[in-house]
Amino acid sequence: MRKQYHHRPVGSDRHVWDVHRLIRLSRDRPVVPVPLATIAEADEDWWYDGTASRPTPRALADHMALVERADLRHPIILCAEGRLMDGMHRVVKAILADRSHIDARRFDVTPAPDHVNVALDDLPYPDEAV
Repeated sequence: MRKQYHHRPVGSDRHVWDVHRLIRLSRDRPVVPVPLATIAEADEDWWYDGTASRPTPRALADHMALVERADLRHPIILCAEGRLMDGMHRVVKAILADRSHIDARRFDVTPAPDHVNVALDDLPYPDEAV
């Protein structure tokens, strides 16, 4: 899996989580079906918010290729408040397949972020996928 980060504003700060760490931390959480209609991020600017990237047709095609390769056997990850932390390509794939639910793992307590107020372009992205 390619290196990924989840980021979101928390108060006046930007919190950033390493998705690989979130996957490890959530591994023992129960898998539960979640209605796709409750995934608020499906109706938000998810991939381009807070980045220099723009939703050009080529950028959207890149995401659609990731959607095609997404594996719905892997649960998405939700924070303690029910917000998406990992799995938007799987969410989109499930929406396109006209599913009503998607499997998820939800934290009881949201893990501490790996970075606070670090520019997304300054985060480490190793050449090799982990």
